[in-house]
Amino acid sequence: MQKSGWIWMDGRFVPWDDANVHVLTHTLHYGLGVFEGIRCYRLTGGGSAIFRLAEHDRRLVESAHVLGIEMPFSRAEIDAACIETVRRNGLEECYLRPLVFLGDGKMGLAAENPVRVAIAAWPWGAYLGEEGVRLGVRAKTSSFWRFHSNTFMPRAKSVGNYLNSILASREVQRAGYDEAILLDTEGFVAEGSGENLFVIRDGVVSTPEPYAALSGITAATVTTLLRERGHEVRSGRITRDDIYIADEVFMTGTAAEVVPVRELDDRRIGDGRPGPITCTIQKVYAQAIRGELPEHRDWLTPIPA
Repeated sequence: MQKSGWIWMDGRFVPWDDANVHVLTHTLHYGLGVFEGIRCYRLTGGGSAIFRLAEHDRRLVESAHVLGIEMPFSRAEIDAACIETVRRNGLEECYLRPLVFLGDGKMGLAAENPVRVAIAAWPWGAYLGEEGVRLGVRAKTSSFWRFHSNTFMPRAKSVGNYLNSILASREVQRAGYDEAILLDTEGFVAEGSGENLFVIRDGVVSTPEPYAALSGITAATVTTLLRERGHEVRSGRITRDDIYIADEVFMTGTAAEVVPVRELDDRRIGDGRPGPITCTIQKVYAQAIRGELPEHRDWLTPIPA
C-alpha cells in the first residue's frame, strides 16, 4: 500500500502513521461497523472527480442505520470530508475508504461505545489485476455459501459480513483461481467475493436477484449504461450451469470496476475471451468515470484545486 499524508478521523486530519486506535476497539473484536469503497479519477478534460460520491455516502449512512449505529456526522459532512481528504493528500486518482466503527470503552456484545468515523485515501490500481481486466479472470464456485438474509443484513456494507467473502476468496486463490463465486443458501448464484455478477446469453443480460447480495453502485451504473444502449437487463435466479453455457460473464464493483470472467470451475465461458458486450461496457464505463459522457456528469464530484 502506498501511504498518503493524511487521514480524516472524527472531524480532523491526522498524519497517516498517527491514525491509530486502541487494541480494545469494539469493532476489532466483534465486527460491528460499516464502510464504503469509493474511487476518484483523473478527468479527460483536466482535474479530478469522485465517482458517485453521493450514492456511496448514502449507502454508508443507510448501512449504519440498518445495524442500529447512530452516525455522529451528517451525509453532507461525510461528503465534504471525502473531498477534502483527496484534495489535502494531492491525489489525482485514488481509492477512498470511509469507515464507521465502535471505539474502545466497554467490552461485550451489547456495549454502547462511542461511534467513530475515519476516511483514508490512497492510490490503488486494478483490484483483480490489469491482466484480469484485459483478458478475464478464472473463477471457482466456493464451498462457502453467501449468508441468508435473516442471518446477516445484506443491504448493509458491514465489516463483519466480509468474513464470508474472505473465507471464499482465500479458498479459491489457494487452489489457483483468481476469484470466488458464492451461491446463496438455496444453491443459486449470489455474487463474487466482492463483486456483483452479470451473465449474458443470446444478447440478454441477467443478474442475480439482489436479496442475498449487496446492492452494488457500480452494478447500478452498468445497468443504466447497458439499458441506454438497448440491452435488456433482467434480475432473477441464476444457476452455476447458466454461467457455464453463457456467452459472456463479467463482474462489477468499485474496486474491481468491470472485469470479464473467462472461466468458472474449469469450464470455459464462451470462447474464453471477453465478449463484445463486456468490451463495450468496459469502454463506456471508462468514459463515464473520466467525464466523457455529458449526460452523466452528475455522477462526478469535482475536487477543487
